[in-house]
Amino acid sequence: MYRIMTKYLQQVLIIWFLIFSTSGVFAQDKNAGFRSTTSKEIMDEFMSMRFGMFIHWGPVTLRGTEIGWSRGHEVPVSDYDNLYKEFNPVLFNADEWVKTAKDAGMKYLTITSKHHDGFCLWPSEHTEYDIMASPFKKDIVGELAKACKKHDIKFCMYFTILDWHDANYPVHNDGKAPDPDADMSKFIVTIKNQLKEVITNYDPYMLWFDGQWESPWTDDMGIDLYNYLKGLKKDLIINNRLGKEMTAIHSKEVDYRKMVGDFDTPEQKVGNFNLDFPWESCITIGTQWAWKPNDKLKTLQECIQTLIKTASGNGNLLFNVGPMMDGRIEQRQVDLLKQMGDWLKVYGESIYGTKGGPYMPNSIFSSTRKDNKVFVHLFDASIEKLILPAFSGVKVLKSSLMNGKSVQLKETDGKYFIKLPSQLPDSVSNVLVLELDKNANGIPIIHAESK
Repeated sequence: MYRIMTKYLQQVLIIWFLIFSTSGVFAQDKNAGFRSTTSKEIMDEFMSMRFGMFIHWGPVTLRGTEIGWSRGHEVPVSDYDNLYKEFNPVLFNADEWVKTAKDAGMKYLTITSKHHDGFCLWPSEHTEYDIMASPFKKDIVGELAKACKKHDIKFCMYFTILDWHDANYPVHNDGKAPDPDADMSKFIVTIKNQLKEVITNYDPYMLWFDGQWESPWTDDMGIDLYNYLKGLKKDLIINNRLGKEMTAIHSKEVDYRKMVGDFDTPEQKVGNFNLDFPWESCITIGTQWAWKPNDKLKTLQECIQTLIKTASGNGNLLFNVGPMMDGRIEQRQVDLLKQMGDWLKVYGESIYGTKGGPYMPNSIFSSTRKDNKVFVHLFDASIEKLILPAFSGVKVLKSSLMNGKSVQLKETDGKYFIKLPSQLPDSVSNVLVLELDKNANGIPIIHAESK
């Protein structure tokens, strides 16, 4: 009996230790608020990439409904939770997925390793509800991590905070009241163990959290988890969905000092112009995150100009695809992404490694800048004349279309009058390049009229 009790006490102490004592060397007084510990150099590298691939995928593709959210709604829980028994994506090829991202000009890739349904796309020692319980029995996360390394793409992982499948998480479906018999402390131990597992086994560049809005999760839990993860890998980048403060799908004003994470995550919309706090918009190529039969895709112009507007606002674009039930990304999505990559081969200098501005974006044009160049992105291929506010104390040495001919620019009364060719070279989006006698990053933000 003594040995049994001793073993029991040891287990209890381990659980309490994991919850309260594994915050790592960056632990903070919970009353002191949150402070990101990711270096400026690391964040500058991340933000310079500008373009990444988001992948929402799991057993739900067998129904063609939304991942997570359709559980208990379009798809009965009893059906949804047993889809893994049929999930056998025999045509999944990690190299092909990563090559699709590479050909699109994307620099990083984020896979939904665990969505709100709780199903894990890697073999986890801390649950039986994972890929090894499916007929497929292959480590999807591991194969993607390996392929990303091979093709020089940064590997990132999405991981939900909420888990409607885990009995210890108090909420068992969207909109349901908390279960009084659930044990949040045990649940936190589980997700810490799983996160340590994926960091140890796959070494992700960035972790993209979600699902923190439900009542069982608190900001203090988010700060504790952030510190715990940074103790495991100090250069790990972590998004802001460990805490309650975020832009997400709302356009509300946010307090960036209260965000628990390293960058903001506006959803299904281009974020607001911001030179002070890093942000990344996550937007779908179609209308649904997970695969949907015959989903309506964005046009090439919408895709490219969404990327342009994001970079012009000083943000990154995490562009989502939803692979099919057999493991392939739809050819029409692959083709559309390849066309984006072809555009970037010509105009990528105006996107990668740039800062937003100096002109604030509007409906006619937006701008990015790098070194001594300002790139003015023209959204309308029929435009022939452009009037822009002139830069104070800066001389324009040359004006031209990117990889094209020089254009006429005259400065009069504090304005640039620019005459463009009647036929612009690109039918989707063109770039006017202004080469300056000074570094463009020193130019203050300018509000220009959209006419």
